[in-house]
Amino acid sequence: MASYNRVLLMGNLTRNPEIRYTPSGTAVADIGLAINESFKNKAGEMVEQTCFVDVVVWGRQAETSTEYLQKGSPVFVEGRLQLDQWENQQGEKRSKLRVRADRVQFLGAPGKGGEFSAPAASAPNAEPTPPAAPADDDEDVPF
Repeated sequence: MASYNRVLLMGNLTRNPEIRYTPSGTAVADIGLAINESFKNKAGEMVEQTCFVDVVVWGRQAETSTEYLQKGSPVFVEGRLQLDQWENQQGEKRSKLRVRADRVQFLGAPGKGGEFSAPAASAPNAEPTPPAAPADDDEDVPF
């Protein structure tokens, strides 16, 4: 039977990325992602739900994510599901499903200090702002 393991997520970081390094020096960053969904229920009321997903990012992308992203940053993550299994100190078997990112795309424009922020939303039917009128100060014209 064929299988396909691919995940595409768009949301906002729930915390600042946490970076660590393997003994061989490879960067590994953990990020938390919140994905919001809005829909109408059977009663016609708007309902908002949030899905929280843990994501692990490896290599150079882990370093750039830690450098440029912060809590609230909008991102698009492309990756695959990964099941981590371990035993806790009491000997109980534990497992956790998370996303192993192949690509993290920063959304929004860079802000002050290299931080990324969400783009400003504009009203869909808003009139464009006309350019400012030129000053009548002819003394500054070089010709």
